[in-house]
Amino acid sequence: MPPTLVSIPTQLTGVPMKAMILEAAGKPLSLRDIAKPVPAEGQVLVRIHASGVNPLDLKIAAGKAEHARMPLPAVLGIDMAGVVEAVGPGVTGFAPGDSVFGMTGGVGGVQGSLAEYAAVDADLLAHAPRSISLREAAALPLVFITAWEGLVDRARVQPGQSVLVQGGAGGVGRMAVQLALASGAKVTATGRPAQREQIEAMGARFLEQVDGEEFDIVYDTVGGEVLDASFRAARQYGGHVVSALGWGTHALAPLSFRAATYSGVFTLLPLLSGKGRAAHGAILKEAARLVDAGKLKVQLQAGRFTLEQANAAHAAVGAGKVVVDVA
Repeated sequence: MPPTLVSIPTQLTGVPMKAMILEAAGKPLSLRDIAKPVPAEGQVLVRIHASGVNPLDLKIAAGKAEHARMPLPAVLGIDMAGVVEAVGPGVTGFAPGDSVFGMTGGVGGVQGSLAEYAAVDADLLAHAPRSISLREAAALPLVFITAWEGLVDRARVQPGQSVLVQGGAGGVGRMAVQLALASGAKVTATGRPAQREQIEAMGARFLEQVDGEEFDIVYDTVGGEVLDASFRAARQYGGHVVSALGWGTHALAPLSFRAATYSGVFTLLPLLSGKGRAAHGAILKEAARLVDAGKLKVQLQAGRFTLEQANAAHAAVGAGKVVVDVA
């Protein structure tokens, strides 16, 4: 029996492509044929080579991400890297054959990257780094953009400042540590004892937990009680705390009594709102520059997964980034 043709809302041709489809929250993804998209005005058609897997993808698949729900059936996959096949009207920055990467879909009704092709907003893309593979590039967008928005856009990190990264061995944490070091900051990162070696290998000082020390910038990637502790670790008179997981209920008194400030990061907002997308493309240009300058490294897990093995890739998410080979 031929595979079912699933209808995914977008501008489509009648030509089929392979995609992994989430038909119901909490159910395994299924390999299906869906119609290959056509790039509309301002869009780029990308032949996807690799789809980066983030913990958020798993939450969306389980129906547990209220802030990033997808109408079903849906193609998941937030991050991707691939090669431009065609460009829509009005696109001038990309041409067929260009290698690109971006955080381009998988939330808010926008087709994700667990498919052979995607028609994506050109503003969300950047040319991929030349010195690494597309597999490695696909692991960068969400975590790097989140790190950049916190450290650069919100905290305005400067050379010589002291930076604490809470959860320095996680996906965003590793990017934040490396970005802070590339900015000339003095970096400390927290983690479990087993993570000490990898944190120190990046060039940061390791702490299991902070006890009384103060920092110019504290980047929380953990949330909950760790964010509360981050408020107490901000330097008096001018310290700044940033969190990518500041969604709970927290007492701001410890921060206020230190005359310090706080910013939240919500990386999905341009995808969900359609506003500010060009900023993501610009941030990824900086990521490519840092990678090619040898100042930013990607850590992938050893295992490899094909598109058909996307469920196994989701199950393998842990230490190091997981990537699905689509092409």
